[in-house]
Amino acid sequence: MSSSGWSCEIESPVPAARLFKAAVLDWHNLAPKLVPEIVVSAASIEGDGGVGSMRQFQFSSAMPFSYAKERLDFVDHDKLECKQSLVEGGDIGTKIESASSHFKFEPTSNGGCVCKVVASYKLLPGVEVKDEITKAKETMMGIFKAAEAYLLANPTAYA
Repeated sequence: MSSSGWSCEIESPVPAARLFKAAVLDWHNLAPKLVPEIVVSAASIEGDGGVGSMRQFQFSSAMPFSYAKERLDFVDHDKLECKQSLVEGGDIGTKIESASSHFKFEPTSNGGCVCKVVASYKLLPGVEVKDEITKAKETMMGIFKAAEAYLLANPTAYA
């Protein structure tokens, strides 16, 4: 089994705290409204939004799997940082043994931010990853750009 991962940095004109709340912490509420062509429905299914909380996303046929369930493993509201793990759905059990994402939002001098994303995963034996990494990065970029557009259009949201 090989452990792998990828990382990316996403720049945004939106302040770090607003984008952290919208694109990560409250994405289960925003996603079905902002990207209904990808996320059909989503909900917090366990917990109060703190560490150990779980949420589930139901996807349209645009995704290669029908749902994903994730757990919040770590959150620091002051440092605008969190880590979550995929616990069910997605490619768990078919291509990957485990997967997690770490997000850190850093303010920039122009009032916006940079979000650093580090994704880690452990592949099942014999599985190779090719286009999936590019697709994962594109999906992550799409999430942040959808949240960014919403926040720019709604300046009081998540303020």
